[in-house]
Amino acid sequence: MVLRNLTISYEIIKSLKHAKEHSLGIQIRWISSLKVVWKKDTRLDEAIEQDKRYKLCARVVKEVLNEPGQVIPLRYLEKRRERLRLTFKAKSFVEMNPSLFEIYYDRIKPKSDPVQFLRPTPRLRAFLDEEQRIYSENEPLLVSKLCQLLMMAKDKVISADKLVHVKRDFGFPNDFLMKLVQKYPNYFRLTGLPEEGKSFLELVSWNPDFAKSKIELRAEDETLKTGVRIRPNYNVKLPSGFFLRKEMREWTRDWLEQDYISPYEDVSHLDQASKEMEKRTVGVVHELLSLSLLKRVPVPTLGKFCDEFRFSNAFSSVFTRHSGIFYLSLKGGIKTAVLREAYKDDELVDRDPLLAIKDKFLRLLEEGWQERKDRLKLQREQVQKDREMMLAAKSNEPIERLCD
Repeated sequence: MVLRNLTISYEIIKSLKHAKEHSLGIQIRWISSLKVVWKKDTRLDEAIEQDKRYKLCARVVKEVLNEPGQVIPLRYLEKRRERLRLTFKAKSFVEMNPSLFEIYYDRIKPKSDPVQFLRPTPRLRAFLDEEQRIYSENEPLLVSKLCQLLMMAKDKVISADKLVHVKRDFGFPNDFLMKLVQKYPNYFRLTGLPEEGKSFLELVSWNPDFAKSKIELRAEDETLKTGVRIRPNYNVKLPSGFFLRKEMREWTRDWLEQDYISPYEDVSHLDQASKEMEKRTVGVVHELLSLSLLKRVPVPTLGKFCDEFRFSNAFSSVFTRHSGIFYLSLKGGIKTAVLREAYKDDELVDRDPLLAIKDKFLRLLEEGWQERKDRLKLQREQVQKDREMMLAAKSNEPIERLCD
């Protein structure tokens, strides 16, 4: 029996265990002594690749909206190409994405010559209004996410700057700190010196309804459906063609049989190097990815929270050691941790309600792309038509006779 192309339940794992294993004195080596070979998962890499164009457009939109009056001289945007990772001219970007910006002429200074400016199109402004509506509808979800991040953290405190840095990964709006803190003082409190970049967000009260991980909720749901108590455990799903050596299969089986440790449990008594702490680290990472918008987060981003979530300096090795739970993508030169169970091939099946914002932005982009495509097609057809008319006109010209 091998762990290959299977979602492994606790019952299946239990059936693999030999009854006489302990009496024979077999010792299972701890994971630090086992080697796991990284294997590329093409379909999950494709899921990341598909978002490149969307993320580029979102970066440029954010850049313009952050400007005073939400307008910017085109040449200023051109100077920021490297930072925005634009590989072509800013004007070309605007022409390629006609649903985002309009070009108009204005003066940078009162007596200067008019130059080209960019401003959001009416369609982009309509999308921004729709984005705010979706955020308002999903405010309870935003509150629970923010509470859960704090509830997993040591001392229930996280740097406000770090939270701002990961707001896109978890689907928070730009003003989430000020808006949610002011509206929910029963949950959140800002402390420190914001003007010096030393502010912190604290959890004021613990809500037990939020203190259930995705894995625990799934076990509860399966228990209700089947009438049989299901123990919380991980889904292990190895990609096609991925094999584990016998010693690794044995270790994985025994590791999964250990008690699940909730990311919301107090683990201050655990030794950092203990196997229980590794179990808890996997639980925290699993929960963080489950709370994220796309069920994937860059590893350097997670690494910023080593202190808050009690990760060891080598925490990133859990992504290869537990390759049936996570996938470590190297796409784009950035290590990205992906939650395998959230995807079927390259499609995200465990969708966050806040992804409605991304869906609407993609539709806005696609409308513009189609309009540009249709316009270019008409231009090509017109050029071909003009060419045919010129050829026809030439063929009808009388031929001059050189001699009688």
